[in-house]
Amino acid sequence: MTAHAPAAIEAEGLRKNYKDHEVLKGIDLHVPAGTVLGLLGPNGAGKTTTVRILSTLLRLDGGRATVCGVDVSKHPREVRRRIGLSGQYAAVDEELSGRENLVLLGRLLHLGTRAARARAEEMLSRFHLTDAGDRPLREYSGGMRRRLDLASTLVGSPRVIFLDEPTTGLDPKSRLDLWAVVRELVAEGVTVLLTTQYLEEADELADRIAVIDKGRVVAEGSADELKRKVGEERLEITVTDPADLPAALTALNGVLTGELTRDDQRGVLGIELRDGLAGIAGAAAALHRAGIPVSDFAQRRPSLDEVFLTLTSHRAA
Repeated sequence: MTAHAPAAIEAEGLRKNYKDHEVLKGIDLHVPAGTVLGLLGPNGAGKTTTVRILSTLLRLDGGRATVCGVDVSKHPREVRRRIGLSGQYAAVDEELSGRENLVLLGRLLHLGTRAARARAEEMLSRFHLTDAGDRPLREYSGGMRRRLDLASTLVGSPRVIFLDEPTTGLDPKSRLDLWAVVRELVAEGVTVLLTTQYLEEADELADRIAVIDKGRVVAEGSADELKRKVGEERLEITVTDPADLPAALTALNGVLTGELTRDDQRGVLGIELRDGLAGIAGAAAALHRAGIPVSDFAQRRPSLDEVFLTLTSHRAA
């Protein structure tokens, strides 16, 4: 990652063992302030363990880590004052109302009664929960619970937030709402470390992505950088009549120089784009001159799904 940018989260050689099982085998992370780092990896790769160490819920067995410049092992209480944590399950009391949950948390954070109530109202408004503020949590939908959980995370105005699979089980609308909140927080300068099982979520939110497999970081970079590791952009051409595929190949011969794949049954040609826009324009012109009707003509990039399956050891999943 950007080695010279000020780090809100930094980890060097993180190691963690459970009896004879080594879960983390030397994790290195650098998260600049005001950015989002997405942690991707198969189940059991070490994502949640990494979050728990950085948020002081677990002690590391090797290496070092700092959050907001504070060592997580030497000064865990100082770290907790600066962070918020939202886990995979809502950390709220179902017997209390949404407003009561937020006020209680504010009191536990020593905000004082009046300030805790004011902060609760602010959070209910921000997360569109004001009308449901006096209803008990057992009557909340899954999306409402997750919004309240994130609101609880923000009561103490943390500068760093850990989100461990925050949208698991949410419907698409609720997921989009949470994405919007995360973007707002980052725009305000908050740093976010996000673990997710939804690859499009990392693609949408993360400035940088670290792919973890078997306790190690196997790749890191922006989504575009990781996609380029898998392969170059491709041009996919679908001819209207699959019988025209040989003629299309002849027309494109010499126009495109990249690696080519073909699907005779569907009438699809896939060509690695080495010439960029010039190659696209040349291919379109060549097919037009040859009079070959085309039903689809699209520039394709490797997806984050392909990156994930290629970089991890779970390629056959």
